[in-house]
Order: sequence, then C-alpha cells, then structure tokens
Amino acid sequence: MIELRVEVAPPWPFRLGGGSADGLARRRGPALQRLLHLRGERVLVGVVQPARDRVLFAARAGSESAAAEGIARMRFATGVDDDLRPFHDAFRGDPVIGRAVRSHPHLRVRRRPVPWEALVAAITEQLIEFERAVAIQRRLIAAMGLRCAASGLRDAPPPAAVAGAAPARLTSFDLAPRRALALCRAAREVASGRADLEAAVGAPAAAGLAEAAARRLLAIPEIGSWTVEMLALHGLGRHDVIAAGDLGYIKMVGRLRSGRPQARAEIADVRAFFEPYGAWKGLAGEYMRWGWQRGLISPPARTRPGRAPRPGGTRWSAPAPRSAAA
Repeated sequence: MIELRVEVAPPWPFRLGGGSADGLARRRGPALQRLLHLRGERVLVGVVQPARDRVLFAARAGSESAAAEGIARMRFATGVDDDLRPFHDAFRGDPVIGRAVRSHPHLRVRRRPVPWEALVAAITEQLIEFERAVAIQRRLIAAMGLRCAASGLRDAPPPAAVAGAAPARLTSFDLAPRRALALCRAAREVASGRADLEAAVGAPAAAGLAEAAARRLLAIPEIGSWTVEMLALHGLGRHDVIAAGDLGYIKMVGRLRSGRPQARAEIADVRAFFEPYGAWKGLAGEYMRWGWQRGLISPPARTRPGRAPRPGGTRWSAPAPRSAAA
C-alpha cells in the first residue's frame, strides 16, 4: 500500500464537517474518513484540520495515482478549495439570507465524492421523509456495498451491482416499487457509460448534467427535474443550480412571499425567487435552509385588518360611570 499526504490552505474560511447520514463518511475523533473504490482500486482517505488555515488529506491505496485521485475526490466533497468570497461580498447584506451569510461563513454545499452516490441519494429521497430515505440508503449499503474489514468502513454499491439487481430486492429495503425500477434503470445508464456522470462533473448544462446524461436520466419514469438538480448540486458541484421542486423551498418561499404559515409556492415561483442569486443559487438555497432552521430568516408578520375609520366630525361619548366607592 502507498500512502500519500497533501496539505491544503483553504482560500476561504473552512471548518471540517462531520460524517454523512448514510454512514459512508465517518468522523472518528479529529479525522473524517472515507472508503472509495476508484477504477477497481480500493482507496482509504482521511481528512484532519489541525488549524484554521491548514487541512491535511492522507490516502492509502495500491498505487500513487489512485491515492491522488482519492484525495482529489475528498477535496471536491469537502469544498476545501472553494473560494466563496464573491458570494459573500455580493450577498452578506441580502435582505433574506444576509444574516445567515454573516453568521456562518464556513457553510458549504455538502457534496459526494462520486456523483453516482448523489443520484442514488436523490432517487431514494423522492417524496418521503429524510429519515426514512436514510434508512433505505443504509440498508442498500449494508447489503450491496463494498466493505473494508480493516477499517470497518463501507463504500456505496457501484452502478453495475445495482444495475444487475432485481427491483424486488431493492423494494425489500423499503424503496417504493416505481423508484426501485427507476434506480435500476438509472444504474444501467451509468454503468454502461450512456449517462457518463464522471465526465459531467463541472460541465455547463441547464439541468446540472452534461446534456447527453441529462436526456438519458430524464427519459426514465420517476426521474424528473428535482432529481437531476439534486445530482447537479451535490454530485457535480454546480452552485448555479437550485432544486426548485424541493418541498422545503416551496414552503419557505410561499411563507416569505405571503406571510401565511401554510402557504405553498409554485415551482416557477421558487425559480423566480432564487434567480437574483445568479451563479450562486444552490449555495443561497443552502443558506436559506440553514438560516430558517436557526431563526435567522423570518417571514413577514401578518397584521390583522384594522377597523374601518369612523366618519369625520365631532364625537360625543357618554360620561364614565362612577365606581361604588365614590
């Protein structure tokens, strides 16, 4: 095994995050650890932050090239190299997310080191509670993922493994039958290379994918714009994409626009709301969600309609009654 170490000086304030909800990335003491399989090679990557301005990446693999790629994948996933100064300069005074932006300069979009994982997460999270989706993901990883006995870590099942699985096996993990079939079909597109997600990382495409991959995935029933936009943001690093169909944004934008607690915005309204953030829509959305949960973003207060004004003129009032003590 070859060990490779790289020290990174973040260009913008950085704070190493914790593990992922599905258990693939784990925080063990000061280190964030992740097992990856890249082109058939197993790579174990660890990340520590000994100081605010230093982040250390270490990878062990059978070849130096695999170790270097593992570090590059985790640098992408953590966002350590992202220079977010243009975003903060533009929106620290924003009337909606400004307080959140000023309060937490370390916030970044949490990405996946492999875009296929972001697609799996998006499909399993469609139209169900997040906790239930995470439970499905954990069952899928436990049953079909790749394991390293020495580290105790697991990697996500590769596209080929999911492509070869019967949809009935995926439904046994509590995945809805239609989404199980969609996941199998998506896995076949990725495993065959017809939807080349690796080549789509950073590629300019309206839906957050290279156009060919977008067409392939969107042609699958049960996969729509929300799924590919989540993939674009969390798997391909596209800050300019907002998952406008997200129920959280539909609720937040509806309430911000109307002041009514139960209001719901249309997807087109959500897109229009985030349009002023331009190339930073995705990060603005993350700040809005973070700030809303912490009370830093408040909907306008609704005021009850007042009484109709009285007509002008002299008004006489009856004298106040005397108290019994008088």
